[in-house]
Amino acid sequence: MKNNGKLLIISIVFNLVFMLLAGAQNKNSIQQLEPLSPKGSGIYSMDGPPPPGMMPPMQGNLPPMNDHMPPMQGNMLPPPGMMPPMGADTANTSGIHTKYLDVPYGTISKTQTLDIYLPNNGVGPFPVIVLIHGGAFMILNSRGSHEGEIINEATGRGFAVVSINYRLSGEARFPRAVNDAKAAVRFVRAHAQQYKFNPDKIVAWGGSAGGNLSSMLGTTGNVKNLDGDNTENLNYSSAVQAVIDWFGPCDFLVYDEQFKASGLQSSFPTVLRDKSPESLYIGQHVAKDRNFTEKANPETYIHTLDTKTAPYFLIQHGTADLTIPTQQSVDFANLLKAKLGSEKVTLELLKGARHGDPAFSTPENFKKVFAFLDKALQ
Repeated sequence: MKNNGKLLIISIVFNLVFMLLAGAQNKNSIQQLEPLSPKGSGIYSMDGPPPPGMMPPMQGNLPPMNDHMPPMQGNMLPPPGMMPPMGADTANTSGIHTKYLDVPYGTISKTQTLDIYLPNNGVGPFPVIVLIHGGAFMILNSRGSHEGEIINEATGRGFAVVSINYRLSGEARFPRAVNDAKAAVRFVRAHAQQYKFNPDKIVAWGGSAGGNLSSMLGTTGNVKNLDGDNTENLNYSSAVQAVIDWFGPCDFLVYDEQFKASGLQSSFPTVLRDKSPESLYIGQHVAKDRNFTEKANPETYIHTLDTKTAPYFLIQHGTADLTIPTQQSVDFANLLKAKLGSEKVTLELLKGARHGDPAFSTPENFKKVFAFLDKALQ
C-alpha cells in the first residue's frame, strides 16, 4: 500500500504539471521566472542562434554545441508562478552516518550541488553511483523518496552515492543538464581521495529524465564538446564504467508513433507541441530543428564509443509504461548491442510495470541490479 500510494502521488503531480503546461497562455517575450527554490537561480541561458551550416546531419563529426544553440522561443515558457518547485526533500537517509549535503560542483548556478553518502562500513575507496533524479527535466531534486531508496540500498552494499542536482528546464535548456551531469562526474574524480571514492568504478544511475542523462553520460565519454559552460576539473574524464537506465527516453521525436504501434494510449498529450516537457527542455518545439533535438538522444553518440572502454549498460523498462514508450529502451539496447555486443548490454522488460513502478525498487530487482554492477565493475 505504501508503494502504491507513492506511485499515485507521483502520477497526480505529473498530471497536474502537464495540465498546467497545456493550459498556459503564450507570451510575446521571454519572462524571467522567480527562482524555483533556494537551490535554483531562476535565470535562463540565452545563447544566440547557430550560424548557417552549423547543424549538419548527426552522422560523422559532431559540431560544437557550447556556443551555437538555437535561441529559446519566446512563447515556450510558462508565465511566472506556473513552474512547479524543484521538489521536497523526502528521502529518509537518517541511518547513514557519513554524508555531505549541498556540496557545490559548479559555480554558474546555485542548482549545481550534490549530496554525498558513504557506507557505514568499510574504509574505501568505494565504487561510486552518480544518482540522477527524474522529473521530466523540470521538477524534483536529489533528495526525493525514490532516490532515498536507492541511496540506502547502495550504501548498504558498499557503494558511495553522489546524488546530483542539475539545471532544470525552467532555468536553462539543453545541453546544460548534460553539461552539469558531466561536471558532477569530473568532481567525483577530482575529489576521489578526499571522499574515499574509487575513480575507476563510477556508475551513472537514473530513472526517466535521469535515465536519459545517465545514458548520455554512458555514450558521450569520448565527446568533448558537451562540457559546456562548466570549467571545473576539465583535466578529469567524465566517462563512466556502467549505466543503470530505468525507463529513460531517448528519441523524443518518435513517441507518438511508438505508442500507436504498441496499442497503448499515452497518459499525456503529444510531445510534438510547444509546451511539452521535451520541448521546454530543448528550448523550442522538438520538431523545429530535428538535428538539434537528436543531440539530446544518447543513441546519437553510440558511434563514438570504443568497444574496449565503453561502459556496461543495464536498461530496464516496464511493458505498461504510458509515459515513455517501452520501444525507446528496446531500440536503444539494440543499437548499443550492434556496436558493443551483447556482453555489455542487458535489456530487461518488466511485465505490466508502469512508469516509476514500485517493481523497480523491490528487493528482487535491486538484487538483479547489484549483481549486474558487481560483474560490470569487477
